[in-house]
Amino acid sequence: MKNRHDVVFGDRLSAAARAKAEQLGRVRARLKANEETAAGRQKARQKLIAEREARRAAREAAKRAEAERLEAQYRAAEEGRLAANREAEARRRAEEEAVLAAERTAEAERQRKKEEERAKLAQILADQKVARDARYAARKGRAGRK
Repeated sequence: MKNRHDVVFGDRLSAAARAKAEQLGRVRARLKANEETAAGRQKARQKLIAEREARRAAREAAKRAEAERLEAQYRAAEEGRLAANREAEARRRAEEEAVLAAERTAEAERQRKKEEERAKLAQILADQKVARDARYAARKGRAGRK
């Protein structure tokens, strides 16, 4: 005999179809509810993305500013070093020129003294010759009187 609680194949198929339809209905209801809040979530996501992008841009700007500051500092130090080198080179040249001028002056003084010595020697020799000639003339004069 057939029990009224016995489920036949058709009942099972219809129960499965009803369950699928209920599940599909719940999913559609959840999607509809999600669609209503999706715009808000999308705006929140966009806001987060914009904030993240702003922070990244600020970090990059800070890095660029720091790099430019370091570059300016390096250029200033390099210019200072070059200026110091130019000044040192100018001082060295001035010292070399002063040494050369002193050497030229000393050489001119040596030449002047040498010329003075030559002139003195020439004067002494001329005086000696005059004296010798005078002695010779005196001797001849005495010899001619005899």
